[in-house]
Amino acid sequence: MPRLLHCLARRSVWRVAFWVQFGVVTALMLWPRPPAALDLTGWDKLNHVLAFAGPATAGLLARSRHGMTTATMLLLALLGWGGVLELLQTALPPRQGDWADLLADAIGLAIGGLCYLALRRCLRPSSA
Repeated sequence: MPRLLHCLARRSVWRVAFWVQFGVVTALMLWPRPPAALDLTGWDKLNHVLAFAGPATAGLLARSRHGMTTATMLLLALLGWGGVLELLQTALPPRQGDWADLLADAIGLAIGGLCYLALRRCLRPSSA
């Protein structure tokens, strides 16, 4: 296995990636006025999709147990985190919580799950 793939196959790398993304997304969603330079796509909903796809992918790859139950629990916990962030935004003028943002978060989690499946296949040691 090439050196980069060997590094990416380690759960510890994904744990660090998960917690860094978790912290950054939390800070940006609770920042009263996020810097305009961080509006990467120009569309708030796509920013939400991308913000939740990353932690979902990294969190799924960081798990030590790869069953459907742990994956479902992680994704539901991340959706709950998104809901809490939306609620907290209602108390932070000029920010506002939005159901459409939570839907975009859920779509990002689903995309993160698909990315996980693709990466897991790539990172699986070959039996050749």
